[in-house]
Order: sequence, then structure tokens, then C-alpha cells
Amino acid sequence: MLIGSSPCFRRCVGLLTRYAAFDAPVLIHGETGTGKELAARHVHYASARRDRAFVPVNCGAIPDTLVESELFGHSRGAFTDAKTAQAGLIELAAGGTLFLDEVDSLSARAQVALLRFLQDFEYRPVGSCAARTANVRVLAATNAPLDALIERGAFRRDLLYRLNALEVWIPALRQRAEDVPLLATHFLERAGRLLRGGVRRFTDDALALLAAYPWPGNIRELENLALRAAALVDAEEIDVDGLVVAEPAFAAVRAGPRLLARVEVYSVAKGLAMHAFERGYLEDLMRRVDGNVSRAARLAGTERRQLGRLLKKHGLGRLPTLN
Repeated sequence: MLIGSSPCFRRCVGLLTRYAAFDAPVLIHGETGTGKELAARHVHYASARRDRAFVPVNCGAIPDTLVESELFGHSRGAFTDAKTAQAGLIELAAGGTLFLDEVDSLSARAQVALLRFLQDFEYRPVGSCAARTANVRVLAATNAPLDALIERGAFRRDLLYRLNALEVWIPALRQRAEDVPLLATHFLERAGRLLRGGVRRFTDDALALLAAYPWPGNIRELENLALRAAALVDAEEIDVDGLVVAEPAFAAVRAGPRLLARVEVYSVAKGLAMHAFERGYLEDLMRRVDGNVSRAARLAGTERRQLGRLLKKHGLGRLPTLN
């Protein structure tokens, strides 16, 4: 399921939906963890092929010596261990979609075999003399700059032209910070169901920090963070300090300006700045009064109960019961 409402993400989903209507190859670009397979599934299930198979394959996991056997299948006796005939990935995807993830990792031999198939969708199982045709839509994904690989001779230009009839770039999570709170909430709810820990939620401050973080691992990193937070934090609400428990890198919130410099969305930067200001002010205030909440409230010109709530929000020590 593709989740997000940011403008760049909506444009991306709009392209994927439009491409679904065209029975042509699509090349999906995006950093690791941005959800390229989810994008490919969206194209497949929005297309006329939705009732047929969607067959994903990690190209980096196919041994060079078995490329043709994996793709096209083999007949009995084609090689030493071929005791029975076996269908290839292309036959398994017949009538549906074959998704080639990490297509940039294909060896030179594999690229030739794939190119030959894409030219007329005809193939021959290893050890067979009979050619077959396949009604398969091919989607491919890469996180590598293919133009640079072509210049180095590591990827075939003619194969790129076969794969990129249609192209789409999946935005990195740092480019769609508005979507982070929605995704974080979704993943935390799912983690709660998985761990049977009940419904949990992130506080507004925690969500502001999540939105400000650059997410080098993209959606996959956010999903893992939500799972760790659900597993490690006992509180019903997970605040900034709970994020630090789940991922120590979030302690950088206390560095304030360095983190804010990376934030592009105004509302997110404002929320994060407010959090950093509140915490810094409270820490300084409580040091000046040696931890006396009543004195601190008088100096701050606020009620003791209100100050107590702020101190609790920022996890600044165990407070006495507020009457």
C-alpha cells in the first residue's frame, strides 16, 4: 500500500496509475528503501493484468551460471542436476508481470539474455530446441545511476532503452517530510498489532523530530524504528525520549540548529525548534532552582501543574505528585 499525501508523492502515484494502463515496460528509479517493489505492485494491480501473477525477482541473487535457467527454465537432462523439467520465472509470470529488482546488478551474460527476450518476447528453455513466446509485462527497478554504469561499460545502453519505455522516480523520504507522521503512525499501529501491545501513538514532538530526520534508509528505516519503539518503550505515548531509546541517533535533537538546518518544511522546523527551546529553557530553569518545581513555576510565571506537565513531556526527572 502506497501511503502519502505530499505533492511530489502524489505526482509519483499519479504517474504509476497512468502507466498501469499502458502495457509497456516501466523502469522505476529510487534509493534503497523507498518502496520500489510497492510501486511495481501498484502498477500491476492497477492494470488489466491484476488477476494474473506478479513475480518479483532480485537480480543480484541470480548466479551468473544459472541466469538462463532461472529466467527461461530448463528441460530434463539439460545439465547434471536437471533431473526434472522446471519452469522459469518468465513462464511463471505468463499473462502477468515480471518485476526485476536491482536490475543494475545483472551480469553481462544476464543482460544479453534479457535483451534477447525483450526484443520479441521469445525464449527457449535451457536444453530445449523449441522456442516459446511469453505474454509478460516487464517492470524493472534500480537504485544506481544507469547512465554512469553505461559510461563505465557495466550496463548495456540497448537494454536500458528496452527497459525505460516509461520511467518514474520514487522520491526519497527526506523529500516528502510531510508524509513521515502519517507513515510513522501507520507503522507504529502495525507494530502494535504484531507485538500485541495495543494501540500506541507518537506525540506531536516525536512526530516533528521524525519528520526532520533525513532518513538515509528511507521508509524501511522508519518502519524498523517504529517496530523498535513499540518493542522497547513501555509508555502509551512515545515521546522524543522514547525515540532516543529506540534509536540513539535521535539524541541529536538536543543539538538543535544542526538538525534544523536540514529541515525544509516550515511547520516541521517550527515544531522542532519549539521542542528544542522548551527543553533547553526547562533544563536551565530547573538547574537554577535546584529542582524545586514550585520555585521554578513562580520564576516562570506559570502554574505548578502546567510546569509539571511540561517537565513530564520532556522527561526531566521524576516529579512529585501534583495536587
